[in-house]
Amino acid sequence: MRLPTSVILAALVSVVRADVQFTAPAAGGSVVGGGSLNLQWTYSGTPALSTFSTYQIFLMAGGNTGASMQQLSVLVPNGIAAGAQAAQAVVPPGVGGSATNAYFLKMILTSTSGGQLINYSSRFTLTGMTGSFTPVVQAGINAAAGSTAGPANEDQLSNNVDAGAAAGNSVPYSLQSGLTRYAPMQPVPPTKITAKTWTPLFPTSAFTIATTYLPIPSIVTTVTASQTFSVESIENTFAAASQPTAANNNAQQRFLNRWKD
Repeated sequence: MRLPTSVILAALVSVVRADVQFTAPAAGGSVVGGGSLNLQWTYSGTPALSTFSTYQIFLMAGGNTGASMQQLSVLVPNGIAAGAQAAQAVVPPGVGGSATNAYFLKMILTSTSGGQLINYSSRFTLTGMTGSFTPVVQAGINAAAGSTAGPANEDQLSNNVDAGAAAGNSVPYSLQSGLTRYAPMQPVPPTKITAKTWTPLFPTSAFTIATTYLPIPSIVTTVTASQTFSVESIENTFAAASQPTAANNNAQQRFLNRWKD
């Protein structure tokens, strides 16, 4: 018996697609901010959950694009992936506002081979929040109004550099995630130096001195946008100056003659 093409394709997709579905907080649900946040999820698909070593969960807010979302808090900094289906976290009330369906969760599953699987939850509301959102994040929330769908999941298990390069270069480095990060094009030096003092182009980044073995790196490769600046070379058409000769009674030649043996 021949199976319909749609059935075969569906079977193939289910084999190669890994997915995390958050069941709590519920899509469109409301949770009191500042208290304990119950996190629950299910994992399905391939590769098996046993191929992942650790996971992280972040509280996010904003739109569904990298440039319009912001990480507000680390809810689970370093969990053991095997068998994990729930966690408890506390949301600081000052990290954001109380806009409807402004928040969602971001989970990063780190594979034992180095890749990552990034999944997002549906949107939910945190009430009683005392903070506020940046204009960019608020604009992202407004753009997603009327929907509880979170951002699209990111499969970085194969660490495909080319697939995300074009979009990644437009996202600030500190807001990116995954093994491969993307940096903007390097600036071209000016033709004249007019500055009297120097200032950094970008803010400094925090660091922690390692006192024990570190986990699998969260950044393996940084891809910088290709330089589009170019220069044009022009041939010098002027003839070279002739060599000095004794016949012309040249002063330079007389000077050089002093060292003849």
